[in-house]
Amino acid sequence: MIIVDKALAKRHHMNNPVKVGLVGTGFMGAGVLMQIAKSVEGMEVVAVYNRNINRAVKAYEAAGITDFAVVNDKATLEHRIARGKYSITEDPMLICKAENIEVVVEVTGDVEFSSRVAWEAIRNSKHVVLMNAELDSTVGSILKVHADKAGVIITNADGDQPGVEMNLFRFVKGIGVKPVLCGNIKGLQDPYRNPTTQESFAKKWGQNPAMVTSFADGTKISFEQAIVANATGMSIGKRGMCGPSVPAGTPLKDMLDSYPLDALLSGDGIVDYVVGAEPGPGVFVLGTHDDPRQQHFLNLYKLGEGPLYLFYTPYHLCHLEVPNSCARAVLFHDATIAPLGAPMVEVVATAKVNLKAGESLDGIGCYMTYGQCETAEITMQEQLLPMGLAKDCILKNDVHKDQVITYADVILPKNRFCDALRRKQDEYFGKTVNNHDLTIQDRSVFSEIKT
Repeated sequence: MIIVDKALAKRHHMNNPVKVGLVGTGFMGAGVLMQIAKSVEGMEVVAVYNRNINRAVKAYEAAGITDFAVVNDKATLEHRIARGKYSITEDPMLICKAENIEVVVEVTGDVEFSSRVAWEAIRNSKHVVLMNAELDSTVGSILKVHADKAGVIITNADGDQPGVEMNLFRFVKGIGVKPVLCGNIKGLQDPYRNPTTQESFAKKWGQNPAMVTSFADGTKISFEQAIVANATGMSIGKRGMCGPSVPAGTPLKDMLDSYPLDALLSGDGIVDYVVGAEPGPGVFVLGTHDDPRQQHFLNLYKLGEGPLYLFYTPYHLCHLEVPNSCARAVLFHDATIAPLGAPMVEVVATAKVNLKAGESLDGIGCYMTYGQCETAEITMQEQLLPMGLAKDCILKNDVHKDQVITYADVILPKNRFCDALRRKQDEYFGKTVNNHDLTIQDRSVFSEIKT
């Protein structure tokens, strides 16, 4: 977004920077803070929350900021922001409620916690930028409904692959080419990886082993491609996506026949991925064009004879690009990537190993489950358990390795806000699942959510 820099420069010269509240200062959150502080004029991270205060302190210090203080009430927080001071809080809801914070960036990856943060931010008329595909894939559609009603933007982030895919999708569509596949490039896909197998890699890069595992076992890419489908109206070719593997370094243009051409040329297109192709870890869009004259020009411009034309972005720069989404939301009321309406694709929990009745599921990027894409229609018909809700569910019966888990297989934890929000989403879009509305024990939680 070339116009973003000029708009931010204007806010800088007016001495009125875009005021960001950051929830989560882990590996990626600290990177976002540093990027804004050191490289983005016209924007400031005025307040941060992290459950470990020391990590928040270190994140500010690494960004070259020292005039911060720990605050625990709204009035003090707002007073410090008005004076150009920085704050750390032990209560994330203060960031959601502070009147002079314009956008909340959520970077935790936790579904239950982040659902409450996003909800409270929207209730207080804050734009929300998520580095959290897990939340978006699970309850993003109902959060978007409420964001629209509140007149604010909720969006996933530029820099993460879904945001980069959506930018490319909009570009391709904007030049008159019909997008038929939005794709993600991976270097590894093994659904049986776990935090033990990924420990050394995580240690090398200073990351959380569970987070690294969620990439390796395919759960993260499933969340990411699901939110692309929900933002574009696309679907999937089959459960789990096609996910072809090619020899490492294979050029993208040499793997186009790995996808079902008939499926691409009919309907609204699909989301998918490829393992091993270059340029990784970028993204790509396949498109078609009906006009013979334009087909001639596309061939002239070295995109080939068709029927599929390949467009790609050879990188995604994660935290470096997140400020663009903040600026687009605040200054242009534009979402980088957000649901169109009802979900098209869900991510369903699948057994990574043989599971026994009475066990408590350990959630995303751990030892017991992995996520894979399924259509929203089949997810509803078969009452499949969303991966984003799997953590801490108690199994009522044995589940075999690679078997998808249903609501009937589990007892949901009591009093979770994310379950109430998910039920409201299903209800709002006419997809109520009988089993899971019986498992919500705390009606006061459900009553917080009004449509």
